Amino acid sequence: MKAAHGFSPGSGQRGVSNPYSGVDAADLLLDSADTELTSATGRGVLLLADGSRHEGILFGAPIIGEGELVFTTGMSGFQESLTDPSFAGQVLTFTWPLLGNYGVAPGISESSAVWPRGVVCREWIDHPDHRNCIGSVHDFLLAHNVPGITAVDTRAVTRRVREHGVILCMFGPLEQEEEMRNRLEGMTSPDLEDLVDDVSRDDAVLLNEGAKGNGGIPMPRIAALDCGIKHNILRELCKRFEVLWTPPDLAFDTLLDEYQIDALFCSNGPGDPAHAGKAFASRETLAAGLETKIPVMGICLGHQLLGLATGLETYKLRYGHRGANQPVVDLVTGKVSITSQNHGFAVNPRGTEPLAPHPIWQSQGAPEALSDAPTEVRFVNANDRTVEGLDVIGRPAFSVQYHPEAAPGPHDAAPLFDRFSEIVAKEMQDELPLSKRGVA
Repeated sequence: MKAAHGFSPGSGQRGVSNPYSGVDAADLLLDSADTELTSATGRGVLLLADGSRHEGILFGAPIIGEGELVFTTGMSGFQESLTDPSFAGQVLTFTWPLLGNYGVAPGISESSAVWPRGVVCREWIDHPDHRNCIGSVHDFLLAHNVPGITAVDTRAVTRRVREHGVILCMFGPLEQEEEMRNRLEGMTSPDLEDLVDDVSRDDAVLLNEGAKGNGGIPMPRIAALDCGIKHNILRELCKRFEVLWTPPDLAFDTLLDEYQIDALFCSNGPGDPAHAGKAFASRETLAAGLETKIPVMGICLGHQLLGLATGLETYKLRYGHRGANQPVVDLVTGKVSITSQNHGFAVNPRGTEPLAPHPIWQSQGAPEALSDAPTEVRFVNANDRTVEGLDVIGRPAFSVQYHPEAAPGPHDAAPLFDRFSEIVAKEMQDELPLSKRGVA
């Protein structure tokens, strides 16, 4: 049977006659099956900005890998991690020693591209085994022009990051070590780039126009601000809403007046939430939504941007939370959920000192509150007590730092999408979606 192409979350949904169809990152393997590409081979070296080095063997694309070195602890889901836009600007180390044993499958990527600027692993599997496999992790990286280095002591690399914190790095052919070392000395942090602009879409599109729920009732319309949104977030939203997938800098007035949205969502994404680029534009849109008292939900970067919009500070974590086993405590119910996470920054609760003060707030003072809506901490990380979620007091709005849409990953937090759907339904009070009112 021929493997299916693309990403179309509204396909087959009730009431949807013309669903959006986009690209899945695995499509490139299907489309280039007969194309011969030159791959990286031979000995390589991974250089860290602290002066340490790790030799290995190159694979993937024959280019230099460079970025901020981070690690993820997931034992599965490598395809989803590689296609997660939140990894843009980073070199991703997999702590699980076997990478790619079940290969790459069509239709399960989290975006249309591979986003890490390089991959570090202990061993990649050159003959993956799965009924849906269409290629190896090497094939996947090569097709997307991303380099990798294997046969590296990833335990030593991970311990280095845990002790030092996230660190700039570069890897490539052993014979180019001196050249790479010189380049590394002048390398700047990817946090200084507008990474959200790199990973987000440039136009607005309805994914499942006309979607209907139980009893044939039109679903509410939600605007999903794309700061680097994962496909599975869009899939989950499409189960509950008519979804308008939008650029991160689309103004709230435009969303309300031209698209008649009933709710607002802000996605995950890469980089520093305090960056003055498109992330700041999303912050302004979120603040306007809070002031209008429209239902608002944020995930990951969207959570950080909501915190900034209400005057909270953000700061950079030592090495971030990346993996599928992060315990989160609900301070209201006392329940602990195991969650999937991928972030390097955190929100600082009001009235406390951040673990690592952000240089922006040190030089310019606390962030300006774009909305007067007060917040309270709802969720915290059970390991380090960092903020994992906010409730906005007196508003139909909340945010979480983790990923309730995790696939693969724990499903403990999946009901948060239902929680938001119930909030939207309550605010609409059984009325038709704004876009359908007055329409015969």
